[in-house]
Amino acid sequence: MKQYEAVIETMRRLGGVATLGQLNLEVFKIEDCEWHTKTPFASIRRIVQLDRNIYKIKPGLYGLKAMRREIEERGYIVETAKNKDSRAMDSFNHSYYQGLLLEIGKMKGLSTFVPQQDKNKKFLDKRLGDLSTMKKIPQYSYKRLVDRSSTVDVIWFNERQMPHSFFEIEHTTDIQNSLLKFNDLQDFHVKMVIVADERRKEEFAGKMRYLAFADLLRERRVSFLNYDLLAQQYEWEVKRQTLPFVL
Repeated sequence: MKQYEAVIETMRRLGGVATLGQLNLEVFKIEDCEWHTKTPFASIRRIVQLDRNIYKIKPGLYGLKAMRREIEERGYIVETAKNKDSRAMDSFNHSYYQGLLLEIGKMKGLSTFVPQQDKNKKFLDKRLGDLSTMKKIPQYSYKRLVDRSSTVDVIWFNERQMPHSFFEIEHTTDIQNSLLKFNDLQDFHVKMVIVADERRKEEFAGKMRYLAFADLLRERRVSFLNYDLLAQQYEWEVKRQTLPFVL
């Protein structure tokens, strides 16, 4: 079996939809395909980007063209200029990137949490609540601060059950609301990240210059992470899992 055929067969076995990270893990289970290359992950990436049988759904997520109608019926819709601001696309983006963050956190050996209202939302074929390693948020501080953080889209916690990173995903919603939340939580030694499309980076920078967020700006407390870079980091973490030794 040729390499591109192994990728297509793996996607078929996964229901026609797969992240590049999933392919990096599953494609080598095809026994009658040999990967005579020192960079098999680069080969897989090239195949999904160039093969005419495969189409891109969103950063890091690909589908089989032969199954496109079925895939779209399951809610995996390519973003277009017409639907990019729709409620359905906002919901899809939100839960997809929440899922990537939960997976990355777990691979890093951190505990993960999503808000109660998001637990039944789906990342591919899994509930976010099932991907999250924490069912309840730890009572790591004063109740008002814990309550304030309990609606953050994704939280990573360290082994002491203290917050390691806060992530807010902003597809169409107002970035300012997330910055207000981060402002209230700035006294914790924690990474704060806005995840959004690259086209919103200038908007993020403009909001950060508001006087209300002067402390956040001066201390460089909040970072902006675009969707493509998040997908790439997910793929890198998956690759790390296959290495026999990591520095």
